[in-house]
Amino acid sequence: MMNLKTYGYIETEEVPDGLIPGRITELRREQFTVMTELGEVTAVLKGSFYYQADMPTDFPCVGDFVLLRYNDIGDSLIVKVLPRRSKFSRADYAGHAAGYAKTILEQVVATNFDVVFILTSLNQDFNVNRILRYLTQARQSGGKPVIILTKADLVTEDHAMLTEVKQRISDVPVHVISSHTRLGLNELDTYLAPGQTVVFLGMSGVGKSSLLNALIENDVMRVQAIREDDSRGRHTTTHRQLFMLPSGAMVIDTPGMRELGLFDADEGIHASFADVEALFAQCRFTDCRHQTEPGCAVLSALADGSLQHERWENYISQQSENKYVQHKTNYLIEKRAKNKINRIQSKQTNKSGGWKK
Repeated sequence: MMNLKTYGYIETEEVPDGLIPGRITELRREQFTVMTELGEVTAVLKGSFYYQADMPTDFPCVGDFVLLRYNDIGDSLIVKVLPRRSKFSRADYAGHAAGYAKTILEQVVATNFDVVFILTSLNQDFNVNRILRYLTQARQSGGKPVIILTKADLVTEDHAMLTEVKQRISDVPVHVISSHTRLGLNELDTYLAPGQTVVFLGMSGVGKSSLLNALIENDVMRVQAIREDDSRGRHTTTHRQLFMLPSGAMVIDTPGMRELGLFDADEGIHASFADVEALFAQCRFTDCRHQTEPGCAVLSALADGSLQHERWENYISQQSENKYVQHKTNYLIEKRAKNKINRIQSKQTNKSGGWKK
């Protein structure tokens, strides 16, 4: 018997007879790989999932803890997803440009992690504004964000890029590493304690698979070269998967994202721009729009340089995107609430023996 606690399991509710807990480590099409106390099993969703789920987020994801009905001669059945303690999501525009999307859905990337590694490479594709977007969503997720600057072996001078990150993001740990030379990898040990789960996030080609191979000390993931003309990567990881490291920590590796759409990021924005929002209380008017109003603390801070114009523009951009996404998803939230009420009423009707004529 394996102790599922080594995979981060914390018993939050009593497990019904006939079911066992497990953690999803891989998803391919509609088949799940689940680690349980009986070992690794394959599983599929119980049929009721498909008509009880109101949103795509109700379906299991890599990192989820689930209850399943074990089958030793075939696929086990996943019956229930247990409550998530953390969740990294992105906005799914269904392939449309942001301005043309009629519906925006939440796409859950990973769940039940402790630390978020935001990876970006020290090459032509280096972009602090992109790191800030990941950082906002990471703070929304419930995990601890850590910035990892990769491929230090490919640059002769990384000081300018490192300085820019630390100046613009002063309250998050930053580490410079090389997976090939193992530079800086020992600094990551503090996040890789037994039972801890780390999720790797970043664009294609930033070195997520290379870092995973270095930490496992085995080539478990295929690595592809980046394009030389723009330093952009090709997709190596094609699906999400959870790996156990020799240290006893776990890593959820995710496919590279061409673009990260913010989703339900209110708390993440408040945390990322607390200094900006603190200025609002100092404005002369409570309904100040921070444009031309007299006595505006934001305009004063921009004028004297205590608030950088780029930081203010990043705040406005993220707030605007977040409000747009919320507007496009409000009806889905209302639909989910109505469906929940309908199911409760249906159960009450069934218990009372149905409607009387």
